[in-house]
Amino acid sequence: NVNTTGYKRDRAAFETLAYQTVTAPGAPSTAETRYATGLNLGTGVRIQGTARIDTQGTLSQTGNSLDVALDGEGYFQIQLPGAQLGYTRAGNFSRSAQGLLVTAEGYQVQPGITIPEGTTSITIGTDGTVSAVVPGQTEPSQVGQIQVATFPNAAGLQSIGDNYLIESAASGAVNLGIAGQDGRGNIRQGALEGSNVNVVEELVDMIETQRAYEVNSKMITATDEMLQYVNQNI
Repeated sequence: NVNTTGYKRDRAAFETLAYQTVTAPGAPSTAETRYATGLNLGTGVRIQGTARIDTQGTLSQTGNSLDVALDGEGYFQIQLPGAQLGYTRAGNFSRSAQGLLVTAEGYQVQPGITIPEGTTSITIGTDGTVSAVVPGQTEPSQVGQIQVATFPNAAGLQSIGDNYLIESAASGAVNLGIAGQDGRGNIRQGALEGSNVNVVEELVDMIETQRAYEVNSKMITATDEMLQYVNQNI
């Protein structure tokens, strides 16, 4: 997803499994002394969940008047199939055959914005105001305004694929408003936000994980050999 528009990388969060207490802290070690820390043996770890890293991606100029990027917090609200509302950072929009502002998949941007037939020029302000110049007019007229959605806990949004998120109990209720106000990011016309995946960082993490796996594998092999030796010689 390094080249996916507006994509946000994920990180796995781990938690430890149950510990086996061999020696409790403070247990007698001799008649006159006690263990200071004791001995607990872990039984491993498991994935507790995945966390989305919502850092800003790099903005790239495209020159397309219907490409927009969010510079700051927030999401575009999209009408998904089945009357479901989705949210995305991907602003590679276009005009449908019906004149509606839609995503690359053909889903309507909310609130609905209709671009008049024969429009010669489109301007999208940093506050999301969409203005169009049509034949017979010299001045642009406002045809709608792209709003920005924020959430009390954006990390709680549920991913459904295709770069779309939906509201969940963890995210809290959506709060729609004007771009650039109340902590929402500004809208940049003619630009797209790139993925925040860093290829070099991911490769380094992959190498570190591979080496850790190799070390653990060697430890298991060494332990197995030790146990075999003990069984054969005692």
